[in-house]
Amino acid sequence: LILERGKMDLKMEFLTSSPENQCFSELLDGSDGDEEEILVCGEDLELNPFDGLPYSSRYYRLMKEREELPIWKEKHTFMESLLHNQIVIVSGDAKTGKSSQVPQWCAEHCLCLQPRGAVVCTQVLRQAAVALALRVADQMDVSLGHEVGYSVPFDSCCTPQTILRLVPLQALTSFYFPLFFFLLSSTGVLIIIREHGIIFPKVKLKSKAIKKTWLEEGISSKKKKRHRARPVFACRAPEQPFLAALRLLLEIHHSGERGHIVIFLACEQEIEKAYQMIRQEQSNLNPDLGELIPIPLYPTKQDLTPKLTQDKQKCCQKYRRKVLLTTSSGEPLIWTKNVTFVIDVGVERRKVYNPRIRADSVLTQPISQSQAEVHKQILGMSPSGKIFCLYPEEFTHKEMKAEIPAKVQESNLTSLVLFLKRMDIAGFPHCDFITSPAPESLMQALEDLDYLAALDNDGNLSEFGIIMSEFPLDPQLSKSLLASCEFECVDEMLTIAAMVTAPSCFLQAPPGTEEIARTCWSRFSHPAGDHCTLINVFHAFKAATANFSSEKWCRDHFLSCSALSMAGVIRAELVEIMKRIELPISPPDFGSEENLLSIKKALLSGYFMHIARDVDGSGNYLMLTHKQVAQLHPFSSYYNIRRIPEWVLFHQFSISEGNSIRVVSEICPQLFAELVPQYYFSNLPPSESKNILQEVINHLAPVSATKEEQKTANDSKENEEFPQTPTEQRCIIQ
Repeated sequence: LILERGKMDLKMEFLTSSPENQCFSELLDGSDGDEEEILVCGEDLELNPFDGLPYSSRYYRLMKEREELPIWKEKHTFMESLLHNQIVIVSGDAKTGKSSQVPQWCAEHCLCLQPRGAVVCTQVLRQAAVALALRVADQMDVSLGHEVGYSVPFDSCCTPQTILRLVPLQALTSFYFPLFFFLLSSTGVLIIIREHGIIFPKVKLKSKAIKKTWLEEGISSKKKKRHRARPVFACRAPEQPFLAALRLLLEIHHSGERGHIVIFLACEQEIEKAYQMIRQEQSNLNPDLGELIPIPLYPTKQDLTPKLTQDKQKCCQKYRRKVLLTTSSGEPLIWTKNVTFVIDVGVERRKVYNPRIRADSVLTQPISQSQAEVHKQILGMSPSGKIFCLYPEEFTHKEMKAEIPAKVQESNLTSLVLFLKRMDIAGFPHCDFITSPAPESLMQALEDLDYLAALDNDGNLSEFGIIMSEFPLDPQLSKSLLASCEFECVDEMLTIAAMVTAPSCFLQAPPGTEEIARTCWSRFSHPAGDHCTLINVFHAFKAATANFSSEKWCRDHFLSCSALSMAGVIRAELVEIMKRIELPISPPDFGSEENLLSIKKALLSGYFMHIARDVDGSGNYLMLTHKQVAQLHPFSSYYNIRRIPEWVLFHQFSISEGNSIRVVSEICPQLFAELVPQYYFSNLPPSESKNILQEVINHLAPVSATKEEQKTANDSKENEEFPQTPTEQRCIIQ
């Protein structure tokens, strides 16, 4: 009993260790919270081979549920296939148990290997990797962080002895190079789930010691087709699908039919809006019908909306209906059982990268036919399940594509190309492209890396590029961080890098409180721009954490506590990387004129491709690289103080309902002309802005030539007076 209770306590410690895990812990069990755990005691206790401790009674209860999963009857076939083949492909419906059971079977296989192997199981979403780790550890009856764990960028819950590790695909296919090599060297089985156009170099297939299992979402064979609820289609598409979905939710609740509800919305903004509206409507509902518990599941956001706190005694007295709010890409986050109703709006907002203008476009478009099919499969074997499609049936065949485009076709490939170069894959014909990316995107990525001095004359990674690949950052941000070593502003650039990598710390103010929020944010504004403003916010948050409740302080200032906490974690890891590769970290000197100038120089070293100019004095910024026009984002400190600098450096440009540039700092043309690579400037398209910069360069050229002549003369004189032996080469930041 003591061993069993201690094991359960360890699990619960991890389940409640963070807001992210708290939300998922509620989804691990489909019950309504009225079941009591029953502990049994016997003389001959069966031992768990993974940790050597006796199994708990919960393990046996969960085992019965696992054996009822459709995938379970295929266990023997799968284990035989894994034993005799290097690659095994498993295809089946959603919610058949593939994602949770196959990793456990692979762990059993690795436990028998000599030496013992390890399993790496991928998930598309960071949150899905954490959620699956929680679920699998619970079913295996082991402690999360020991035998089972997860490794996501800037957060690892593992030990070197972890036998089953859940990771996001980002860890294998992007810029997180050190983690990738660790996994590659210690893996017995690599499991790829929902790969969506992932790239795998052929060099990896040469390793016969690594087995690969592919889990694919597919439609069951007609011979084995399970019972599936018949969808109810709308006569015509509603003008406002979001409001139609909420009206239908309330109709279902008022009908008295029991069962949890999943609503697939178009975007994460709608998730937040629906969450707030359901909470506000709660007081107007008939208490006899029970309570609606909205649970937001964000596919990309790290900061999850806190759960409602309820009195436990009251909760047991009335029915609680969970309403899971997510988007089509958030389907892997759904673990709740007893889902009886699914509401599907049929559209989604997708972020698509445009390599020509180096910007993300947010497009609202129909979901794919495969996504619509997966939404139906969520109901599983429920005979009373109902799926409501808020679109007509002909919409499925006329407007929906068969599959969603692969991520590799819609994303910025600069980080991925840097990763492939680090893998010594000089030519892309040596890669296995499940779905080939657009040649234009590859060329833009190579061009950007060349401008950043990450490539040598042969197109391979330069020494500077190798150092850049050590950081789990965007290559432009890595370049700025390395340049800060030369300009002696490392401490400040570490904070900036962490703040722009973490989710935005500024929260959307509720209606009617926008001016209050702007007043709060204005306290952190720095005249040098948003990058320095982020430093002020981070320093204020650290001070608040030391003196009083950081969560209350963040609420009072309309800031995200989880985003700022994540920034602290990211900064600490970046410091560790700097120390590991022995890069100098200059002491903090934030606020001095020299330091502010150094920060701008470091930023320009990486973001010289992100320059815009106000062309008419009214805040219409024209990109230097193309003819797109954008305005300051409302979160910008310049926006709040109504100041419009002429030349700016920006971190992000997004095309959506209103074109906007985020995280903006003022620069001067002279500074740009001093730091920009000449071959980049010569390739810029003709424009008035380029003519202005050319005049600046022409003005600076004679001065620079005179200084160079004086320096050469002085060096020659010194060499005559003090002959020197050849000195060792310096590492110069280009």
